[in-house]
Amino acid sequence: MKRGLLLCVCQGTCPSFHKMDIFEVLNSLRREGIFEWVGLHPQLCSDDGDKYLRELLKGAEIDQLYVAGCDPTMQKKMYRDAFEAVGFPKEKHIGVEIRNMDTQQAIDAIKKAVEEHK
Repeated sequence: MKRGLLLCVCQGTCPSFHKMDIFEVLNSLRREGIFEWVGLHPQLCSDDGDKYLRELLKGAEIDQLYVAGCDPTMQKKMYRDAFEAVGFPKEKHIGVEIRNMDTQQAIDAIKKAVEEHK
């Protein structure tokens, strides 16, 4: 199964991400080979975040897109237009809440989400 991971970190200024080393989260999961690719965006809910998702997912050959950031229910609403614009099935999106976690907690939450969606 091919998986992609995006971290969205609320511009990097939100206090809910201050205990986390976002680059270690990405590197740890990348080194383990859990994902085909990993990426970072400062604010996917912004207009340029929407454009980023559209470009990234145009013709994407992945089975699951994990977005670690804010509430998964909010993510579904915020990314719906981008997914529809490029024909990316919304069922392939898996949101993972990582706010207010430290580095290891975020890694564990993402791994748990992968296990639950095998």
